[in-house]
Amino acid sequence: MSRLSRSERPYDIVLFGATGFVGVLTAEYLAGHAPEGLRWAIAGRSAGRLERLRERLPGGEGIGVLEADAGDPESVRRLAGHARVVASTVGPYVTYGEDLVAACADAGTDYLDLCGEPEFVDLMYVRHDARARETGARLVHACGFDSVPHDLGAYFTVRRLPEGVPLTVDGYVSADAAFSGGTFASALNQFARGPRVLAAARDRARHEPRLMGRRAQAPAGAPRFAGEVDAWALPLPTIDPQIVLRSARALARYGPDFRYRHYAAVRRLPVAVGGVAAMGALVTAAQLPPARRWLSARLKPGEGPGPEKRARSWFSVRFVGEGGGRRVFTEVAGGDPGYGETAKMFAESALSLAFDDLPETAGQVTPAVAMGDALIDRLRGAGLTFRVAATR
Repeated sequence: MSRLSRSERPYDIVLFGATGFVGVLTAEYLAGHAPEGLRWAIAGRSAGRLERLRERLPGGEGIGVLEADAGDPESVRRLAGHARVVASTVGPYVTYGEDLVAACADAGTDYLDLCGEPEFVDLMYVRHDARARETGARLVHACGFDSVPHDLGAYFTVRRLPEGVPLTVDGYVSADAAFSGGTFASALNQFARGPRVLAAARDRARHEPRLMGRRAQAPAGAPRFAGEVDAWALPLPTIDPQIVLRSARALARYGPDFRYRHYAAVRRLPVAVGGVAAMGALVTAAQLPPARRWLSARLKPGEGPGPEKRARSWFSVRFVGEGGGRRVFTEVAGGDPGYGETAKMFAESALSLAFDDLPETAGQVTPAVAMGDALIDRLRGAGLTFRVAATR
């Protein structure tokens, strides 16, 4: 169970950044699916906006309101002291996130976010993992579409392969969805910070303990036609394979020699070529401040796809796992990946940390390591698909 008893803090869960695009969706999900007796609050910079949000949420009279600013360390320390679990949507995290992580690590408060920024995750490991281990806080990054379907999907696949043998898993992502201004801003920010991202990764590698007696790797792979999923496979430069790799390093169930590769699955070759060209152009433009400012103005933080577009959106991540003479095909799938399903994944992760009987972990941990089967069960109950498609 959570290290903090219910009587020690006023709230089980505090949602920070509740009035942002994904924050509102998460608040609506929590309000509609809150278990009986949940004590929770919404938090952010503007008490007025928070009050207006609370007024339109089901059961709003029982929801707390906490004023806090990511730029005010004292206010986020107070926030961390009020909750057993703090869930933050406030990004870009590398700009706004560290004070809250530090406060949660100091207070022994479980923390989770939607971060897809490798630099931030690596910096938080180096700076705050040790303190979180001392206090018992769990710091769980990437609890949305980055990287819950991929991390839990790889974990789900591994659990269906033989134990104690070398294992390989390939993940293939397909989706039809739009993204918000906040997501776009975070991506542009990361593209522009290439040298800092690499420096943070190298610093983390110097601090992480060496994996003894086992090996885990996540090579980028190369573009290819993947007959096993009947699509062109393009390596995806996201945080997801890093999260899967850290789960594999932490859990012996991934075997003595584990390899994961992460791809976008594209049916038509012209679309694949166009996607590669567009990504290259975006990364190049992000290096130039005038171009970056122009791009940022096209889709501003707080903006995002409307309900009609989200209702038509979907995602599917297919996995091919092999080892010990066995081959298994699995799938994780759902609706709108970036917003509707991300809000669901994020809220259910917070509820899992607050209430589920989980493994004893502390410090910076992945969703699979922190919550594993409990979170899979929750997400299945909430409508996401985790299934075995075939075995050979």
